[in-house]
Amino acid sequence: MKKHHVSAGADRALKEKRRAMWAQGDYPALATELIPDLGAILVEACGVKPRQRVLDVGAGAGNAAIPAAVMGAVVVAIDLTPEMLDAGRRQAADRGVELDWVEGDAESLPFPDGGFDVVMSCLGVMFAPHHQAGADELVRVCRPGGTIGLLSWTPEGFIGQMIAAMKPFAPPPPRGAQPPPLWGSEEHVRELLGDRVTDIQARRQHVTIASFHEPEDFLHYFKSHYGPTISVYKSLAGDEGKVKALDEALTQLAEDFSDAHADAAYQMDWEYLLFTARKKTPREAGQ
Repeated sequence: MKKHHVSAGADRALKEKRRAMWAQGDYPALATELIPDLGAILVEACGVKPRQRVLDVGAGAGNAAIPAAVMGAVVVAIDLTPEMLDAGRRQAADRGVELDWVEGDAESLPFPDGGFDVVMSCLGVMFAPHHQAGADELVRVCRPGGTIGLLSWTPEGFIGQMIAAMKPFAPPPPRGAQPPPLWGSEEHVRELLGDRVTDIQARRQHVTIASFHEPEDFLHYFKSHYGPTISVYKSLAGDEGKVKALDEALTQLAEDFSDAHADAAYQMDWEYLLFTARKKTPREAGQ
């Protein structure tokens, strides 16, 4: 497997920047208001059962971890950003469930090999910069015969295209970092997991977003709620020309993805990849 080579100091600095990025805005509110059902969709696809040991990687505020706990699983939610975990604890308390919240890095999980029956990530591990390192950790902490489940925005879908539209305006990515929406490519995920998994199921689905009245509403919302968008605008340092150009690019994208035939005045369909696989047992891996 390919490994990323980066100094410990540079890696810490990178993770600090990622942590700060996601602490901006209000992603927990965005997840609750726009995509509240995606976590439960992943939990169902993973076949989570009571008393199973479940790890949610890049859990955010528990969009998938909390539904898994509601199912009766023993759940650990890990995320790089403590503000996300604090929001998750409040939401879990509101739902009347208990789970463990751990601050940690998806590329270096603080858990033993094979410790979980289900290892899942709903729009989480895809934002870890080094994809192979993240994938290797997912496989490592999953028990042989256990389930790995991922829900990721596709490159061709709206969020994938939004990230692509922001790229020319953003600072250069760190060395070795790969675009998050690649996790929404079945071919890419198969390559990351390699021959360590079997029983792969992958399908593209979409979530309908009907929360905005017009494309400009989407723009204002993401400029105030979504950490990656906020960070890009901050990097422009008030350059009015670039800010206007990015405003126009994102507004046009939201217009392009509108469903002109919908009954609602304005809505969008955001595509994601739902991917599940089973980690091979030692016997299967030896074949």
